[in-house]
Amino acid sequence: MKIKIKQINDAFNLQAENEEGSSFLMDASEDVGGEGKGMRPMQVLLSSLGGCSAIDVILILKKQKQEITSFEIEMDGLREKILDYTLFKNIHLHFKLKGKIDQEKAERAVQLSLDKYCSVAKTLEPTASITFNVTIN
Repeated sequence: MKIKIKQINDAFNLQAENEEGSSFLMDASEDVGGEGKGMRPMQVLLSSLGGCSAIDVILILKKQKQEITSFEIEMDGLREKILDYTLFKNIHLHFKLKGKIDQEKAERAVQLSLDKYCSVAKTLEPTASITFNVTIN
């Protein structure tokens, strides 16, 4: 895997680009001179957990012939200061699904994602407690 990070302006606005040419913007927090022109790196990490798990859960539920008409995850991450850096200590994912979906199958799909398949969850696991709930409307 290769990623290129390029500075966009004379502040902290950065563009991350992968080998396929897909990209997104990052920025520092405003208290250190960021301009709010992109996500902060820790927000990207939290988003990566959501994206990784979403792909797993959607794939699992589709294989089980569940009909998803809407899929959202709201996430909260609590960080803890350690020396000069902060790590995620607690992360909660609230999966909000709509469609013809069995509650037990959805919960099992999320559990499998976070415990077995999602590499981002496994990366965060040593320092963060990851919890979830599933709502189906």
